[in-house]
Amino acid sequence: MLAGPAALHLLLPAPPPHSRHLAFALPQQHPAPPLHASLPRRARRSPHAQRHGVARASAAVAEEASSSGPAKFSVRIPVGDREILVETGHIGRQASASVMVTDGETILYCSVCLSDSPNDPSDFFPLSVHYQERLSAAGRTSGGFFKREGKAKDHEVLVCRLIDRPLRPTMPKGFYYETQILSWVFSYDGIHSPDCLAITAAGIAVALSEIPNKQTIAGVRIGLINGQFVINPTTEQMENSELDLMMAGTDSAILMIEGYCDFLTEEKLLEAVEAGQVAIREICKAIDVLVQNCGKKKMVDAINLPPPELYRHVEDISGDELLKALQIKEKIPRRKALSALEEKVVTILSEQGYVSKDSSSGVTESLDVIVEDEDEDEVIVDGEVDEGDVHIKPVSRKPPCQLFAEVDVKLVFKEVSSKYLRRRIVEGGKRSDGRSPWELRPINSQCGLLPRAHGSALFTRGETQSLAVVTLGGYQMAQRIDNLVDTEESKSFYLQYSFPPSCVGEVGRIGAPSRREIGHGMLAERALEPILPPEEDFPYTIRVESTITESNGSSSMASVCGGCLALQDAGVPIKFPVAGIAMGLVLDTQEFGGNGSPLILSDITGAEDASGDMDFKVAGNESGITAFQMDIKVVGITLPVMEQALLQARGGRQHILNEMSKSSPPPSKALSRHAPLIHIMKVKPNKVNLIIGSGGKTIKSIIEETGVDAIDTGDDGTVKITARDLSSLEKSKTIIANLTMVPKVGEIYRNCEIKSIAPYGAFVEIAPGREGLCHISELSSGWLSKAEDAFKVGDRIDVKLIEINDKGQLRLSSRALLPDADSESNSKQQSSGSTNEKVPQKDNLIKMTTRRTKRKKQSEPSGAENATTKSLEKSAAAPATSQGSETATK
Repeated sequence: MLAGPAALHLLLPAPPPHSRHLAFALPQQHPAPPLHASLPRRARRSPHAQRHGVARASAAVAEEASSSGPAKFSVRIPVGDREILVETGHIGRQASASVMVTDGETILYCSVCLSDSPNDPSDFFPLSVHYQERLSAAGRTSGGFFKREGKAKDHEVLVCRLIDRPLRPTMPKGFYYETQILSWVFSYDGIHSPDCLAITAAGIAVALSEIPNKQTIAGVRIGLINGQFVINPTTEQMENSELDLMMAGTDSAILMIEGYCDFLTEEKLLEAVEAGQVAIREICKAIDVLVQNCGKKKMVDAINLPPPELYRHVEDISGDELLKALQIKEKIPRRKALSALEEKVVTILSEQGYVSKDSSSGVTESLDVIVEDEDEDEVIVDGEVDEGDVHIKPVSRKPPCQLFAEVDVKLVFKEVSSKYLRRRIVEGGKRSDGRSPWELRPINSQCGLLPRAHGSALFTRGETQSLAVVTLGGYQMAQRIDNLVDTEESKSFYLQYSFPPSCVGEVGRIGAPSRREIGHGMLAERALEPILPPEEDFPYTIRVESTITESNGSSSMASVCGGCLALQDAGVPIKFPVAGIAMGLVLDTQEFGGNGSPLILSDITGAEDASGDMDFKVAGNESGITAFQMDIKVVGITLPVMEQALLQARGGRQHILNEMSKSSPPPSKALSRHAPLIHIMKVKPNKVNLIIGSGGKTIKSIIEETGVDAIDTGDDGTVKITARDLSSLEKSKTIIANLTMVPKVGEIYRNCEIKSIAPYGAFVEIAPGREGLCHISELSSGWLSKAEDAFKVGDRIDVKLIEINDKGQLRLSSRALLPDADSESNSKQQSSGSTNEKVPQKDNLIKMTTRRTKRKKQSEPSGAENATTKSLEKSAAAPATSQGSETATK
């Protein structure tokens, strides 16, 4: 719950008496307030007004002076049901700005640095973000050979993107100083997540630095727990949350949202964003107070914009040709036409020089004045001017040619192209490919393209195309994750997104996945995860690969659509089909001839993404949302604009799902014959060690003997067998069932091998890995001085279990089964009774599931599936003795 501004000063300890006169004082080395601060100067206010003014700003700033160290500024900011502590001035003093943010016992350090000189002008702000979770923060070290952190993990890359995306819209155009934001997690308590803190810490550091940012930003996480929205929930609370929303913005607008949910409605999502905006507003107000006290002077003079007249010159040269180029529907021809036009404009303005029309008209007037006849009586011939005895013919003055820097011309040409594209959409109601603002591109899809893949689909939407491939496997195929928590975490479902340069007709470097590829892949993965069946019902590890073969905008959402079709083609019993769509925005339509209301664009192309004000990706079905991501290129949008975009996106998803249902050929919805077979069985937990054996010898021998791919065991008694064929699966099942059976007194075991002989008897193996002692007195009906006299290692005999001692050791008897007059009837009676009792698979096999029998309800199984079902039923009813196993095999 957010604390009221008037009560915030009560939450903070009073400053010490000796430093009270330093509170709220501006440091002498930074006399000027920041550019974006709008609060009145405190020197004009009374001490009483100062105290209440800070309370209204949601925080109190304290400066701690010490003779032995630098001054430290700190502020406590209410966030949700607790406070975060922000400290600056005592650490990282050589950086442009640095802060320490504390939430509970989670501590994050963030610094901002600028280069000494500006880079060459470019069309993007030179910002780099690095975020790292030090394993020492949780008292751990790396498990690899090198005991230090290496390249960024996928999770860290995603946090870097969360920091980067909301900061860029607040950076001014023309500021080309390379900026680097470094963020490290130095302490982690396992309760308070550091990723949402990283956004706020970066926003504070930028606000305190010399960067002339437009507005202060902050970020929060919103969860939905028991129907209530929680700001920055703990990790324990997030386990029960229906929503995971990361949000960043300013005190008045939204800059970025990203997250996933389980088919949440648009109305609920808007409520969550509204709750997050309230929290962000309070944080931004407190940051502004801190900046007023210790912020540095902004580098406003470093902003270098192209000359204003250059915009007019570019429009004069390229106007008509630019309009024609923007009307070309195909991406590659349009790009080539724009490149040729750009080259022409650059040549004229940076090499040949350009004379504007206004300059030409001005020169003409000046020449008329020069040749004006001063002597009305004398006739001037051929424009000569009488200068006494000498006649001087005037030389016409050419207007000066203007030359501009090539980089400025390219920047302006890009802005002018964007302006013309917006005007065409707003005024004419038509986009570059001829569609209306709410119209979607043509959609085509086909499944089963790759015969050896477990599932495949090709999804095409306009000039964007994704080839999705699904691979099914066992536990060994799961992706392992190394994080701050000291647990072995793995993912049984993951999606990998690839964006080769060929998909846009370019030549580029191929190597490790880029940050963009990691981010797009995670978005598509989160969109598909809610539709997957529980792992108990479908025990496969699922890997989806999305290779973008063509791209003209919204390739991540094409990965969602193609991935959904490929999952169905692989036989994965998904809950519902889902689709994704990207929405665009022209915010200020009045500038381009509109009525001033925002214009939402459905299914945007690459040019509309680059030239528009928003890229809002939404995935789900007609009833709810599973994943979303919004990036803004202007300084924020409001909730009504977001609501309009969400409602328009819902209609787009319905249309896409309808087109996906027309896929030709359709998804097979059956397991591929090339997919592995997975069988899950349950044994008693104390029997798991028998399966593993000493040093894993037993389980390795089973794998080698039967030819299965893998056998995975769990502490709860779960055994998962992965095999390529049915015969090897059945062999391993039989061995494990015999290995984990519970012997009972009176049971008879046939054709058992003598494994070793001792002076006092022979050790007989009644099941793989289970041996019992047959005493020398029980080996024969007659007297034996040595066991070797009658038996040797490798001989096979029939034995009966006659005793189990307190240690679980088995005592066997062969004499009890010999044809003796007194014992024959008893042995037959006991054998008859033991045959009824001895069903170890019924005792031990608590749960037995295979995906092929489960899927029988949904679609007709193939021949292999029928064989699997019948074999499993027969195996479940078969006894665990050697005789029973032989019968089941026959």
